[in-house]
Amino acid sequence: MSITGKVVLVTGAGQGIGRGIALRLAHDGADIALVDLDQTKLDAVADEIRQIGRRATTFIADVSDRAQVHAAVEHAHSELSGFDVIVNNAGIALVGPISDATPEEVSKIWSVNVDGVLWGIQAAAAKFQALGQRGKIINASSIAGHDGFAMLGVYSATKFAVRALTQAAAKEYASDGITVNAYCPGVVGTDMWVTIDKRFAELTGAPEGATYEKFVGGIALGRAETPDDVAGFVSYLAGPDSDYMTGQAGLIDGGLVYR
Repeated sequence: MSITGKVVLVTGAGQGIGRGIALRLAHDGADIALVDLDQTKLDAVADEIRQIGRRATTFIADVSDRAQVHAAVEHAHSELSGFDVIVNNAGIALVGPISDATPEEVSKIWSVNVDGVLWGIQAAAAKFQALGQRGKIINASSIAGHDGFAMLGVYSATKFAVRALTQAAAKEYASDGITVNAYCPGVVGTDMWVTIDKRFAELTGAPEGATYEKFVGGIALGRAETPDDVAGFVSYLAGPDSDYMTGQAGLIDGGLVYR
């Protein structure tokens, strides 16, 4: 079933998984509000969406700032004359032993990965309620939100927290016709994983690329994940075929973590 004409806001849309999600939803008929910190990257993705034949608008926002996230939702509604779905995709990683985590590092990753999702949930739900309509909230968790990974302990904690917010929000907003779900990617071949691999190399002495290859080697389907793999599942969550699904955090990892 189609999402043609729906208005979707995607955070972290300038690159990687966010860009892949935005382009897939545009191909499937949605108009996209792109949110990130880099205007040049946003403009490039917006141009790609317009070439597909869909509308796009951009908005610079730091998702850790509640006011900026609420402003992004208002911008999407104003510029695209509607608001139907939010994809709280923006996130950052932190690699290192738990013993080395500093207050500054923990505060930063928590503010983006958890607070950013919370503000997105609040802003989207408030807009859906004000419009008197149903809506869909889709959050970025991870395989690290199902399993805690060594050297990714704080990151894993943030992604477990996203699952908790997803479940609680699903229960709170169900009576308003708002569904809340999450997607849980695995090892995706993006710049984030390049950074993770380099950090593992620094900490463990492994050659660069070895950690990435080790994780990919454990994937049942035999290859690394692509942003398109994630985007296909997000498109399902954004569309009407998932209307009876809420409070779930679906693994889309090629067979790496099993629940």
